[in-house]
Amino acid sequence: MPTDRQRKIAQNSLLLKSFPQEIRDMVLGMSSWRTYDRGETLFLHGETAQAIHIVMDGWVKLYRIAPNGGEAVVNVFAKGESFGEAVAFRGLAYPVSAEAVTACEVMRIPSTAILEAMRKDPDIAVSVVASTFIHLHSLVSQLEQLKAQTGPQRVAEFLLELCEQESGSCEVTLPYDKFLIAGRLGMKPESLSRSFARLKPAGVRINRNHAEIKDIERLRAFSEEDPVDAWTKG
Repeated sequence: MPTDRQRKIAQNSLLLKSFPQEIRDMVLGMSSWRTYDRGETLFLHGETAQAIHIVMDGWVKLYRIAPNGGEAVVNVFAKGESFGEAVAFRGLAYPVSAEAVTACEVMRIPSTAILEAMRKDPDIAVSVVASTFIHLHSLVSQLEQLKAQTGPQRVAEFLLELCEQESGSCEVTLPYDKFLIAGRLGMKPESLSRSFARLKPAGVRINRNHAEIKDIERLRAFSEEDPVDAWTKG
């Protein structure tokens, strides 16, 4: 059975938070929890999907290996976020691999548990569709960034997502290493370093794994500029 901490995180996740309590308890009772070391594989591209995963603690990346051997990071998930919904119900092959970015804990929900929940309460399907839509929206946003923003602008938006306030100055901790941040933003590590340097005029200073942002609104304005203007200022 889950601990109180595990139960709280799971119940507040996007996937499960709108489930009726009785259904949540059933799903939790059919689920399992496992810890992973940094670099450990959760599943590999091509394996048959039989479960949905929710991150309890730490970070998990989804990625694919390109024909040239390079790694393409598809997404990174943090505490309370789920992944694998779209393929689990149909028993399809995973289109990506999953790996622990940091030491982490992951909840594994068998697809049969969610299917049973849907039989008991058809409205459960709405929550599952909503969770899948969030993932799709995230991928669309990434594609939009790649097409319409410069590298420094993508980095600026990434930093803004880490801010817990809308204005003023703040300091944020980079959640994972710079190599992974570069992959997440569709950049090479050396391009990420150049982008951090180009953000200095926008009031950003990087100190190891921390970013000091002098003016959040100023950085947001930079991220929303016309790309040509952003490059000119860089």
